[in-house]
Amino acid sequence: MTARLVVLISGSGTNLQAIIDAIADGVLDAQVDLVISNRKAAYGLVRAAEAGIPTTYFPLKPYLDGGQTRDQYDLDLARLIASSQPDLIVLAGWMHILSAGFLDQFPHRVINLHPALPGAFAGTNAIERTYEAYRAGEVDTGGCMVHEVIPEVDAGRVIVAERVPIYPQDTLADFEARLHAVEHRLIVDAINKRLQAE
Repeated sequence: MTARLVVLISGSGTNLQAIIDAIADGVLDAQVDLVISNRKAAYGLVRAAEAGIPTTYFPLKPYLDGGQTRDQYDLDLARLIASSQPDLIVLAGWMHILSAGFLDQFPHRVINLHPALPGAFAGTNAIERTYEAYRAGEVDTGGCMVHEVIPEVDAGRVIVAERVPIYPQDTLADFEARLHAVEHRLIVDAINKRLQAE
């Protein structure tokens, strides 16, 4: 049975594109029913629209400006997503920490792509922090993982992880490009793995 996905993004949507391409190529037996962004200018919304996928811009700022809480935003976001009845919710560059109130609505059905290895560089700017740590001699490799989302940031059960080498001559851009190429494959592998485990 074809799985239903909802994908949450905040930026350019290259990982979303990897999912769209994998579905088109028959690598992933799924359909993306909805793409949600918390940033209006996210190019991933264009990618989704070009693929005929419904999109929603769902910003936090109006909630905060109107005196509503972050928790209320998360509950409304959960209601929006629930209407699509997704088998899996994929955070693909979603720059917003989801509360327990959100996650409780979708137990074990929310996964996140994070550009660092398990236990290393949780949170934002992980690629830059990994690169700087390598330059300082503190780590000898980078990597990325897809994990189940829990309230603690980037600390949920790891579904897939892979080391991504950093070479002495690498610029940050070199390392970033190599890491993104692995991310695009890993996100598809993780979705397949989770869906096959259902």
